[in-house]
Amino acid sequence: MKYSKIRKKLKDELDPKRYEHTLGVASTAVCLAMVYDEDLDKATTAGLLHDCAKCLSNEERIKICKKNQIEITEAEYENPFLLHAKVGAYLAEKEYEVTDEDVLMAIRSHTTGRPGMSTLEKIIYVADYIEPNRNHSGRLPELRKLAFQDLDKALVQILKDTLGYLDTTDAKIDPMTKETYEYYCNK
Repeated sequence: MKYSKIRKKLKDELDPKRYEHTLGVASTAVCLAMVYDEDLDKATTAGLLHDCAKCLSNEERIKICKKNQIEITEAEYENPFLLHAKVGAYLAEKEYEVTDEDVLMAIRSHTTGRPGMSTLEKIIYVADYIEPNRNHSGRLPELRKLAFQDLDKALVQILKDTLGYLDTTDAKIDPMTKETYEYYCNK
């Protein structure tokens, strides 16, 4: 599917703030892809579609998972908003005609990360955190600069910040986020 069709469909399906975030992630992902010699088309597609299931209700996400035998972990049952990554990968394939497994995996892992991520996965994970419309962390200027100097170090710092933030909330931390953080700290 061409970018213009993807953007048009997303504009209809996402709320305006989410749509602007999506464009920011796609743009940031392309910039990072240029620095880290990653495929620009893959970065654009994954960036545009990473949150394509974000505006679905939790009930809709669970229903799609159950209907299509997509595993739901205990943490995802307790925090069904996490399912937007898995459901997003499913929708990217079924509704947006994405067949590239690298792109689908980048969408699937952009929320919690995973040990052994590809460069594209890291780019989407980091771009989602640092894109220009975000302002959720006082460390963003530092992290934005670091992302263009050392992707793995930026990834570790973002995972650390995410875990630190989640520790201050009542949300259950997905074990995959901790596992990803430990993996990259030990790498």
